[in-house]
Amino acid sequence: MARDGLGAAAAASPAPQATSVLIIDDEPQIRRVVRDALQGEVGVVFEAGTGAGGVALAATERPDLIVLDLGLPDAAGEAVCRQLREKSRAPIVVLSARHTDAEKVMLLDAGADDYVTKPFSSDELRARVRAQLRRASGALRADHNDTLELGAVTIDFATPSLKREGVPVHLTRTEWDVLRTLADHAGRTVTHAQIFRAVWGNVSGDAQQYLRVYVRSLRRKLEADPVRPRLIVTEPGVGYRLERPAGS
Repeated sequence: MARDGLGAAAAASPAPQATSVLIIDDEPQIRRVVRDALQGEVGVVFEAGTGAGGVALAATERPDLIVLDLGLPDAAGEAVCRQLREKSRAPIVVLSARHTDAEKVMLLDAGADDYVTKPFSSDELRARVRAQLRRASGALRADHNDTLELGAVTIDFATPSLKREGVPVHLTRTEWDVLRTLADHAGRTVTHAQIFRAVWGNVSGDAQQYLRVYVRSLRRKLEADPVRPRLIVTEPGVGYRLERPAGS
């Protein structure tokens, strides 16, 4: 079932779970492309052609995920993103034809969870939506009292302790703080400034350069191949993302 913020209906295939997605885009053809790409992944699709209509639908329909295009006629994308975040805790996947790192950082700081640049493939969009829905459902996120399984790596934030292939691995206090911050937002890109604030409480200095040292150390301790990391993924110029490896 699909509903439009202006009252028009569109078809969508049912999914095993009643997952709902809100698509906010002023171009009907782009909404159709996104809707078709997510066919079989979601159960209910809501659509809006304006930022105001999307914010209103987010508040009333409470979707599980929001796909937001930045090129809206009535409001700047960053402003709409902030309004959505005030109304909803649902993951927000942003679509944009602009590719700058500065814009990615701005949108992530405004509350977006992921960023897909146009043109995009249906496979890429589906994969990113699945990752965000997993994170939102708690499949990846670990509270500080929980154990997080990442392939051969087992992380216990309560102890705290970490094992790789059953062998204990020592982390420094700062490494634990960086890892905990990434785990709290697992599946979502966390900007350099966000990590810096969470761990050190300020953003003075070169956050990107400072974090690179700790991330390199964490990768040596967690990754099977630190040169080709699968757990702590770099979003160039933006930040880092903690991922569950395929098959784990």
